[in-house]
Amino acid sequence: MEFDTINTVLWFLVVLSIIVFVHEWGHYWVARRNGVRVEVFSIGFGPEIFGWYDKAGTRWRVSAVPLGGYVKMFGMAEEGEADSAQSFLEKGAGDKPEGPHELSEDEKKVSFAHKTVGQRAAIVFAGPAINFLFAMLVLAVIAVSVGVPKVEVSVGEVMDNSAAAASGMQAEDVLVSLNGAKIDNPGVVQEVVSANPGERLPLVVLRDGREIELSVTPEAVDQDGATVGRLGIRMQGVIGEHQRLNPFSAAWFGIEKTAMITGQALDNIGKLLIGQGNFKDLGGPIAIAQMSGQAAEQGALQLFFFMAVLSINLGLINLFPIPILDGGHLLFMGIEAIRGRPLGERAQEYGFRIGLALVLILMVSVTWNDIVRVLGL
Repeated sequence: MEFDTINTVLWFLVVLSIIVFVHEWGHYWVARRNGVRVEVFSIGFGPEIFGWYDKAGTRWRVSAVPLGGYVKMFGMAEEGEADSAQSFLEKGAGDKPEGPHELSEDEKKVSFAHKTVGQRAAIVFAGPAINFLFAMLVLAVIAVSVGVPKVEVSVGEVMDNSAAAASGMQAEDVLVSLNGAKIDNPGVVQEVVSANPGERLPLVVLRDGREIELSVTPEAVDQDGATVGRLGIRMQGVIGEHQRLNPFSAAWFGIEKTAMITGQALDNIGKLLIGQGNFKDLGGPIAIAQMSGQAAEQGALQLFFFMAVLSINLGLINLFPIPILDGGHLLFMGIEAIRGRPLGERAQEYGFRIGLALVLILMVSVTWNDIVRVLGL
């Protein structure tokens, strides 16, 4: 194995382990706050490589397959409660769980299954939630310590007989805002213009050091059977020096950036679901490993930014209402809250089988995309 490949794999494992630890720590922390006994906190799956016990009796372990992790709580599968994904995988989909035994009063106090629906939902939701909070924190720290690059989007060229030309826009104009949206990257212009064909939009540009208020009406054009707006300019982005933010502005930057990345991810998923996206563009573990290595080569700043983006995506994916993911657990708990009792054991088992099948199909598909991309097939 070449040095670059080893370097890529190592950075991938470092990044993934940190993100997984953050996710599982969210489950662990809220579980402990609610009096649940945590039996195992594992980074990785499969046989244990090494581990130790803490004062609360939790076994902290590093396992042989470093592609995930889990927190095993006492009573996770008692009284009809869906088993953890790890236990489900260890036992096998076709194995029958051991028969329930009568718990003592002391055991019930620390059992996950004997907590209220709200407490259990909070424990499950804490994993994805901490991923979003971690991303906000990382982005805020970057904004305070390194700063945020100031991006100016200017007009490189105005097309003849275009909506931009009719509005009075000129080459070298710096775009400040469009329809009230601050322009800090070309994508903002493209998004606003595309969504408002034939609509008159207020526009502010910076020309010769002065802000000038204009209005522009994007031309309505047909694109792949949909009517979208077109401005008729060629944009060019210029990245200025990094500007350090104060703690309050940095915190808001972390929130805004996290919301923006989440929105973009949801938009891409929506396009896939309605057939406008290309499933072949999705990357799997090989693509993530490559991006981890590339980010590390570009420096700590890029590596931490990539870690924040990956944390957001992990949190978002885990909220999907698919059994075996946190979102699937929350779905079952929502049904339990409405019905007043949990779903039957068989219904939950079939749900986990379907969820496991969906996750495995997705993993195989994106990994195949990676292989095709790497081999150039």
